[in-house]
Amino acid sequence: MTATATGTTARGRRALIAETWRSLRTAHPVRILRLLRAGLLATVCATAVVYLVTATQGGQEVTTVRHSKAAGDQLQEAGKAVGAADRALDEAVGTGQIQLTGPGAEFANTTARIGTLLTAATQGNAAGATGRAQFQFVQGKLLICQQLINTAVSDYSHSGPAGVESARATLTAARLRDPGTGREVPGTGGLRASIEDLQDLQNAGLARQRDAGWLDPVQLWGLALAPPLLMLILCCATARILAVHFRRPVNGYLVATLAVTLAVTGVSVGLTLWDEARLALHPAAGHPVTMTLVLLALVGAGVLNHLAHRSRLAEYRYPRP
Repeated sequence: MTATATGTTARGRRALIAETWRSLRTAHPVRILRLLRAGLLATVCATAVVYLVTATQGGQEVTTVRHSKAAGDQLQEAGKAVGAADRALDEAVGTGQIQLTGPGAEFANTTARIGTLLTAATQGNAAGATGRAQFQFVQGKLLICQQLINTAVSDYSHSGPAGVESARATLTAARLRDPGTGREVPGTGGLRASIEDLQDLQNAGLARQRDAGWLDPVQLWGLALAPPLLMLILCCATARILAVHFRRPVNGYLVATLAVTLAVTGVSVGLTLWDEARLALHPAAGHPVTMTLVLLALVGAGVLNHLAHRSRLAEYRYPRP
């Protein structure tokens, strides 16, 4: 019974499509022109909607990418600061007064700066839950390094320079290597190596952000060009109706409608990709001035569409169906 009902529904749909096509083929050219005019106006409106969505969503994604890029720069600065902390500790040991002065103010200030940079970088995390876990791991490792170094300095009278050097290795120790392949093992080594691992993770996430969603050129162009391509088809149909039934060539208004729509599409996509390339602080695609000009241009395209059909439709005064 279900199969019978499905077959009946399919036959009903085919009959409806056939009846619609038959009515269009036998319809008066004026009615077809009115439908084409409405279709062209709908594509102009669709272009406006696509532009607004592209400008707003693309602007938000550009802001996200900019924050992720800033986080990567902060991680790079944190890695450099680890080297500075290591040098500050070496200088403190070289004075021979480390029992009295401790690791020194320079070491304390530098490690505090590392913590500040790591905290700030978490705001631009581009690697999701994995990135958050790695941030927590690195921040915890920083605290352990500070504790081990402070303990080694406190016990300097017993452990001597060897104890400080052992604790100091937690800052800059190289990654372990796989005995079989000789490759470095991620997640090993000192604080600087862990920050570099985190930076690699964030850079991979940043690359995904820049090639996904509204910043993907293929997806962006594909969506933006859909209304103009549909408009081109409708314009060709209009040109055929005018040539066959009205013995008139395509007028300039119709060509101008298509040209304005294509220009708006090209400008909107181009500005979005330009904003992404330079990580604009104030995206040009979504700027109020740009939005005003684009929407005014599309209003003009709608007016041109009306003018393109007005003279032909004015020749007939049949009541609208």
